[in-house]
Amino acid sequence: MLGQINAVANVAVRDLGRARAFYEKTLGLSEVEHMGDEVSVLKSGDTVINVYRSDYAGTNKATSVTWAVGDRIDGLVDELRSKGVAFEHYDMPDVRLEGDVHVFGDLRVAWFKDPDGNILNLINQ
Repeated sequence: MLGQINAVANVAVRDLGRARAFYEKTLGLSEVEHMGDEVSVLKSGDTVINVYRSDYAGTNKATSVTWAVGDRIDGLVDELRSKGVAFEHYDMPDVRLEGDVHVFGDLRVAWFKDPDGNILNLINQ
């Protein structure tokens, strides 16, 4: 039923202006719609991410948004690091860390947070 329809990620933030600066200037997304001080719709590839103001911002302790970047992961990690992004390092069984990238066999993942603590990641798929 919904398998052929794009889904939209929703990310709660405390300060919409600060979040927009991060998502636009640091991550390179483009705003396609702005709804006052409450919502910014940002284009990412063929999809959008709704960034909205909420008192519950940053309370999700799991990954909010994943970008499947294929073999570009290492270059993108380097580029984000050069823009001041700090990467998260998690201790997980059977996982090794290569710089800021977690390696699970052929799977490579790098986690980082937005200014409100929402967990985001890049994956080599």
